[in-house]
Amino acid sequence: MDWFNEFPSAITVCDKNGIILYMNEKSCKTFSKDGSETLIGKSLYDCHPAAATAKIKELLATGKSNSYTIEKNGIKKLIHQSPWFENNELKGLVEISIEIPFGMKHFVRK
Repeated sequence: MDWFNEFPSAITVCDKNGIILYMNEKSCKTFSKDGSETLIGKSLYDCHPAAATAKIKELLATGKSNSYTIEKNGIKKLIHQSPWFENNELKGLVEISIEIPFGMKHFVRK
């Protein structure tokens, strides 16, 4: 899908072994200091500390999603990691990293 490549948030996809399969343009820019698209084909486990590696392994084992926010270099981001499936079989994870404002509004809808 071509629209993924120019999507304004970072999209990174790995297989069930943690091998990076895809990075869109924003993901490559985000990880430019780590090698950009040269990371494709490499293990996520080599890029993360032990606690993050354990969480990734847990998500791949359970098929659950994980969401959290971070702040780095003065930018706040929402990180969402979710499993992807093919024929109802867990195939890996998709991570979407969205830049969000510090004062982001929150609404409760009824």
